[in-house]
Amino acid sequence: RRAAMLAAGFAAAFGAYTGLNRLRPVIVRRPDADAREMTGGFLLSTPELALLAGLPTDVAVPGLARAGAKAVAAPPSVRSGGRSMRTLGSAQVGGQTVAMPVADGRHHTHVIGPTGVGKSTLLANLALSDIHAGRGVVVIDPRGDLVTDILDRIPATAADRLVLLDPMQDPPPAFNPLDADDPDLAVDNLVSIFSRIYARHWGPRMDDILRASLLTLFQHANPMLTLVPPLLLNRQVRAQLTGGLHDPAGLGGFWTAYEQLPLPVRAQAIAPVIARLRALLMRRFVRSVVGQPTSSFDMGQVLDGGILLCRLSKGELGDDTVKLLGSFVVASVWQAATARAVRPQAQRRDATLIVDECQNFLHLPRGFDEICAEARGYRLSLVLAHQNLTQLPREPADAISANCRNKIYFTCSPEDARTLAKHTLPELDEHDLSHLDAFHAATRLLVDGRQTPAFTLVTRPLPAPAGTADHLRRVAAASARRARPLAPPAIARLADLPDDPALPGSTPTDDGLADTPLTGGDT
Repeated sequence: RRAAMLAAGFAAAFGAYTGLNRLRPVIVRRPDADAREMTGGFLLSTPELALLAGLPTDVAVPGLARAGAKAVAAPPSVRSGGRSMRTLGSAQVGGQTVAMPVADGRHHTHVIGPTGVGKSTLLANLALSDIHAGRGVVVIDPRGDLVTDILDRIPATAADRLVLLDPMQDPPPAFNPLDADDPDLAVDNLVSIFSRIYARHWGPRMDDILRASLLTLFQHANPMLTLVPPLLLNRQVRAQLTGGLHDPAGLGGFWTAYEQLPLPVRAQAIAPVIARLRALLMRRFVRSVVGQPTSSFDMGQVLDGGILLCRLSKGELGDDTVKLLGSFVVASVWQAATARAVRPQAQRRDATLIVDECQNFLHLPRGFDEICAEARGYRLSLVLAHQNLTQLPREPADAISANCRNKIYFTCSPEDARTLAKHTLPELDEHDLSHLDAFHAATRLLVDGRQTPAFTLVTRPLPAPAGTADHLRRVAAASARRARPLAPPAIARLADLPDDPALPGSTPTDDGLADTPLTGGDT
C-alpha cells in the first residue's frame, strides 16, 4: 500500500511534464517476475534519466564522494618529443610524453598554482631541458628550493656555462645593473624598478633625485649604485663628479639648484632615496654583488647558451632586497635581449627566462604587452609563474592572459578558476580547475602557431640528483673570483667616503656631514 502511494506521488510529480513523451502508470501484478523480464523499455535523454535517478544535488551529502577534475586526452597535434622540444610531463590519458616546441615557447608560458602542487617540479624540468640542449636559461627563484633542485641535476660538463647568484656563494659574481651600453635605458629601468617597488612612498621629487644622480654617474667611467649616497651626501664627491656639468637645462641645472636648497629642505628631499638605497646596500652580499665597476659575466653570453641561476631567498635577504635584485636581473636580461636587434633573426639563439613568483619582478617602464611581443622577435621565451591571480596588478595580468599563449594551470581557488576557465572551456570547466590533484595540470599549448584544446597532464618527477652541486659551486666561485673586477682606486675611495661628521680630522660641510680628503690612506 505504501509503495502504491509513493508511485502515485511520483507519477503526479511528473504529470506537469506530460507531452509527446510521458510516464504512464501500470499495475505490476508480479513484481519479482516482472523485474527479471527483458521488455522493450523506453528511451530517455540524459537530463530525463538524471531526473528519474534522483541524484543528490547538495554540496555535501554524507557518504557521497563527489567527482574531481576530468581527465582529458591530449589532442593529436601535441608533440611527444623530437628535436627542439621542451618536455613538460606525461598526458594523463594515455601516458605519452607531452613536449612544447621551442619555437612555440617564444609565445611565452603562464604557470599558476599554489605551493605543493608540482609547479616547481615543472619549472625545474623546463630549465633542465634547456640546459641539456645547450640553450641559454635564466632562473629567478625567490624561495631557494627551485635553484637548489636544478643545481643538483646539472651535469658537470656544464660547469663552465654556470653563473650562480646566491647569498651562500662566496664570492658571488659581480653584477652591476649600471654596466650597460645604453645609459638612458639603464637609468629608466632602475628608476622604474625603485618607483614601482616603493610605489606607496614614491613621488616626483624622489624620481628626479635618483634619475639625476644615476645619469650623473654615467658621465664618468664605472658608474655604481654605491656612489649615489656619497654623491648626495658629500660636497667634495659632488664637486668631483659634477664639476664638468655646465648645461643649465640638464644635469648642471639640477645640481646648481640642489646646492642652493636650504639644508633642512635638502635633507628632507634626499632622505627617502638614501633610506631605500642604504637598506639595500647595507647587506654585505648586495654590496659585494652590485658595488662593482663592471659585471663579471656578460648577460648576452648567458642568453647565447649560458646558465644564470638566481637563488634570492626572501628568508635570507628580505622582501624588498629580493624584489630589487630580481628586478635588476630582469632588466639586464631585457637589455641583452634588445641588443640582439642588430643580429639577423637566424643568428639569435633561443633563450628562456624562468621567473617564479613573477609578480615581484615585473617592474620595467615599458608596457608588459609590448615586452611580450618584442621578446618573441628576440627569441627570448618567458615562463612566468605565480600562485594566484590576485598577486598581479591589472596591467600585467591582462598582458599575461593575452600574450602568454601556453597555459599550464595547476589546481587553483574557485575565484581564480572562474577567470581561468575562459581559456580551458569547453574541455575543462571551473570545477575541474579547482579540483585538480597534485602534480596534475590543465594545459593548453601553442603548436605550430595554433592553440590546442585544453587537456590534462601529469608532471614528471625530477631525475635523480647528479651529485655535482658542490663541484658546480666551487667552479662558479672560482670563476667569479677570477673575473671579479677591481674598481679604480679613486672610484673605490669615493664609494667608501664616510658621511659621519665625527670622524677624526674632518670638518663639517654645508651638508652637516664630513669632508674627507680624496687622497691619502684608506678610510
